[in-house]
Formats: sequence, C-alpha cells, structure tokens
Amino acid sequence: MSNVPAHLRFTKDHEWLEVKGDIATVGITDYAQQSLGDLVFVELPAVGKKVTAGEQFAVVESVKAASEVYSPLSGEVVEVNTSLGGTPQSVNEAPYSNGWLAKIKLANPAEVNGTMTAADYTALLAKL
Repeated sequence: MSNVPAHLRFTKDHEWLEVKGDIATVGITDYAQQSLGDLVFVELPAVGKKVTAGEQFAVVESVKAASEVYSPLSGEVVEVNTSLGGTPQSVNEAPYSNGWLAKIKLANPAEVNGTMTAADYTALLAKL
C-alpha cells in the first residue's frame, strides 16, 4: 500500500495538500503517480491564476495517458514548481516533496475541512 504521510490532507481524486497559514502546497499522491506510470510532461497553471475547488488546474502526462489534476481548494496560484519542466519524473520519485505542483493562496481556508485526513485516504485506498 502507498505510504500516506499523516500530516497531509487528501482528495478522492488523489491530490494531496499541505496547508501552512493561508498557503496550500498541492501535488498528486503516490497512488496517483504509480497508477499513471512514468511522467513525461507536467502542465502547470500560471502564477496568478484563480482556481476553484474541484476544477482542473494542471495536467500530468505519462507514457500511458494524460490525467487532469483538480484543485483541492479555491484561491490563487502563487507559485509553481518550475523544476518539473525539466524533470517531470520528480513527481514519480518524490510525490510528497520535490514533486509538488503548485502553491495556492487560499480564498476560503474552511474548504480544508472538506478534504480527507490521512486515515480517511488510507481507508479509501484500501477499497480500490
């Protein structure tokens, strides 16, 4: 089973987020990257883009398929992981650290309550 860091929050679509203050760092989970296989391209949102919870904000492309990444929270993209342009495999190698996709300034911090805890996400994975 995928290693699920206890300090992160998760979505049913296999995105993770780490909230510090009013900024959420977002990426795809270990389960998602394993399902996709080797990533060859990551399309990141533009800095300054307004995002809405549940709407597509990035695309990850592997040798198998392209997959949409949904924003777990509403807000504004304040930073993207530009290193992924040259090394998209960082998402495969370290999805919870170097493989992060974007940082979002939260419009509504209460939306975090609608995401899953690590225990909830682990239970979801057990059903897959």
